[in-house]
Amino acid sequence: MSETSPFVVDADWLQSRLGSPGLSIVDASWYLPAQKRNARDEYDAAHIPGAAFFDLDAVVDPDSDLPHMLPRPNVFAQYAGAMGISADDTIIVYDGPGFFSAPRVWWMFRVMGVYQVYVLDGGFDRWKAQGRPVTAEPTKSAANVFYPSFDASRVVSLADMRRIVESGAVQIGDARSPGRFAGAEPEPRPGIRAGHMPGAKNVPFSALSRDGEFLPLDELREVLEKAGIDPDKPVVTSCGSGVTAAVITLALESLGNTDTRLYDGSWTEWGGQTDTPVVTGKD
Repeated sequence: MSETSPFVVDADWLQSRLGSPGLSIVDASWYLPAQKRNARDEYDAAHIPGAAFFDLDAVVDPDSDLPHMLPRPNVFAQYAGAMGISADDTIIVYDGPGFFSAPRVWWMFRVMGVYQVYVLDGGFDRWKAQGRPVTAEPTKSAANVFYPSFDASRVVSLADMRRIVESGAVQIGDARSPGRFAGAEPEPRPGIRAGHMPGAKNVPFSALSRDGEFLPLDELREVLEKAGIDPDKPVVTSCGSGVTAAVITLALESLGNTDTRLYDGSWTEWGGQTDTPVVTGKD
């Protein structure tokens, strides 16, 4: 049997531990407008018992006009503590389809110093389809104190990204769709140029899971290598706004690569500049 990610848990594992002390469950669902799903409304209608809702549009840097930028550690700590989460908890993160927005929140907790954090395989859509317990009751959790231990070295700024692209010394994995990567499809946000960074390799986030399940380790390695990424060497991940880039990060760290960084501004920032190099086509 193929080995699976050490950062992914299955539904049986989670269901058997519902209500356990020190277990925090986070609904990190988030959707693009084209998906025509409202994450907050869906959470209010049904969620895993005990789950807190993590709003990816709200837990952000309030001083940035870019979407989904990582907040300062003290701001993140306020949000996490208000959700009843401690940095010592075992945290299970899920989204609707399985591996879309949940890895971003997994990464955020990791960057803030939490290492007992995992993603639910199959997502909430499969959880519901299997008839597992759900509730519409609001989750009531006492506020907690969350002590962050922020690792700034895991986050790439625009200035960092300029140097990386210019030097070509570090691999870049872009999680957007092939059409957006190639510049054949327009960007969903107005004013953003189409294409990709010179030297970037396209690893669509959807290629790393199948039917809501994260691929086994051998298949993750194969997908990355076919895309031109060496999974054992340093990689910076990127996407549209820093969300699905974390799916590549999850794949790399599942394979034991601890030298990963995420470009937080991602294509919304890079493609929104007037002087950043942009190329089109598959390579």
